[in-house]
Amino acid sequence: MAVLSIQSHVVYGYAGNTAAVFPLQRLGREVWAINTVEFSNHTGYGAWRGKVLGAELSADLVTGLEERGVLKRCEAVLSGYLGDADVAMSIADAVKKARKESPNAIYACDPVMGDVGRGFYVKPDIPGIFKKELIPLADIITPNQFELNAITGMNTQNMDDTLKAVKLLHEMGPSIVLVTSYREKDGELSMIASDKNETYKITTPELPLDSGVAGTGDMTAAVFLSRYLETKDLKKTLELCTASVFGILEASFKTADKKSGALIELKIIDNQKELVSPSYSFKAEKI
Repeated sequence: MAVLSIQSHVVYGYAGNTAAVFPLQRLGREVWAINTVEFSNHTGYGAWRGKVLGAELSADLVTGLEERGVLKRCEAVLSGYLGDADVAMSIADAVKKARKESPNAIYACDPVMGDVGRGFYVKPDIPGIFKKELIPLADIITPNQFELNAITGMNTQNMDDTLKAVKLLHEMGPSIVLVTSYREKDGELSMIASDKNETYKITTPELPLDSGVAGTGDMTAAVFLSRYLETKDLKKTLELCTASVFGILEASFKTADKKSGALIELKIIDNQKELVSPSYSFKAEKI
């Protein structure tokens, strides 16, 4: 079985498929990667080279998979950053084709739009495209707190409002919601996972990463998807995912050259053991 991952790609550093493919492979998944953009580095550097590859290429590659008769082996589709609305439609078509050949295939949508402090960093029509086209198709959705607010129109400043927002997301279609970053108090960061019947929260120390590290959400969505495909257990999936992500982030922070002022990049390869056998263990709390 395989995961079809349709995302951006960077040559240097980690974002999109660069942050998602190796974790999936290290956890034992065959991955069919389709790149929607090819950039020299992620856009957080302020300058980059490369180009958007576009929806036509994505659609053509999926058609090629369809013609080879391999989509029946597709266990899941994973998507992330959208360069434009046409890419969203090609992803929607890919999900439908995968489900036609493999009816049990699930779709995990990472609704990449922005983050707290940075705001939106996608085209103005992208939030609407997620809400109208992709979220209703999704089985799993993995927004951060900023994206949760943007999708639901809520201001999640407390847990009650956050749970209401999660419920709204369920009503839009997804059976599983993972809020990948939720700040309830200083010094701590939480992830919240819900499958309509149960909701769990898991909290870790907040690392001093300033504006964050690019690719963290892409990596988190990939690890969560893989662990869920493996366990089909929401609580266990959340605990394993959190431990792996925290371990890689902490190791990336510890080994970064902080004096130079350079952006911190994920150190996924150097710390790949954290994907399989995390150094830390965090317990999820039912809420």
